[in-house]
Order: sequence, then structure tokens, then C-alpha cells
Amino acid sequence: LVRDIHMHYSVGVEYALHSLLSLAHPTIQQPIGIKDLAAFHGVSESYLSKIFTKLTKAGIVQSIPGVKGGYELAKSPDMITFLDVVEAIEGKQPIFQCRNILAKGITYQQEESERAKRIRAGKIPCRINLTMLEAEEQMRTYLKGKTLRWLQETLAEELPAEVHQQTEDWFRQRLK
Repeated sequence: LVRDIHMHYSVGVEYALHSLLSLAHPTIQQPIGIKDLAAFHGVSESYLSKIFTKLTKAGIVQSIPGVKGGYELAKSPDMITFLDVVEAIEGKQPIFQCRNILAKGITYQQEESERAKRIRAGKIPCRINLTMLEAEEQMRTYLKGKTLRWLQETLAEELPAEVHQQTEDWFRQRLK
């Protein structure tokens, strides 16, 4: 079910998830280089490299040096959540950034009641901010429940077997 929602994550989250899925492929079992991942997914090698720097820093992947080196998952696919990936790429700051315009509005700037003073001092939270943060928390909880293993299992059911075989064959050919 796709809804028309206008908030978004950068394309880096999509690139990361697709690339991690390649690294998690059950029959490849060897490090894959940025060049091969970028070629397979048809994305910019330099941009993907920046994404992998973030994934490495977050402990999601690790770099393996050497001629046959590249990247591999740093932990099991069932331990890597969508939220881990989002936070690695986008950071942990809330999507909604309240500027507390309630306190700056004419109503509370000209009023001297205790409530107005508390609003201006930021001691009474903005209901809009609370609602947006609550919605974000629900989304975070949902993303925390979706792992790379879940994605593998879901796609194993949804995609034809030949797609999985083509992926394996492509990487096997490149990684010889």
C-alpha cells in the first residue's frame, strides 16, 4: 500500500538498503567492492562510497582490505534494522523541527498571564510538536521491527527465482 506522503529520506537510504541486501545474499558469502555494488545497482560509485563510510561508522558493515576485499555485513541480517540504516544515513535528529512559533506569536507576546510566560519560556510544550514527535516514534518503532533478514525473506517470496539466480550469477562472475 503506497500513500502519497511528502516527507522523505534521501536516496542514500534506498542505496544503502539495496546494497546491504546484496551483501546479505545467502550464496555469495564474500566481500563485495563499492565498484561492483555501484555497477550492479546502477548508482554513483562516489556517492555509494560516502554511504558506506556512514554504514561502517554505524557498525553495519566492515571493510575487508586486499585484492579480494570489499565490504561485508558486520552483523547478522536479523540484527540490522531499517531504523539502523536510516539513522546511519540520515542521523538521529527528529524529522520535524519545532521552532516554537507559538511563543513568538502575537497572542503570547502581548499577554502577561502565567501561561503566556510559561509558553514563552518553553515550559509548556507545543501540541503540534508533541503530535509530530509521537508520529515519528510510531514510524521508528515500525522501522525497528523490519530487518534485513525480513527483507530477504519477503523478497524470496515476492520475486521470481530467476531474479535471485541472476543476482547470484552477476556477482559470481564479477567476484572471480
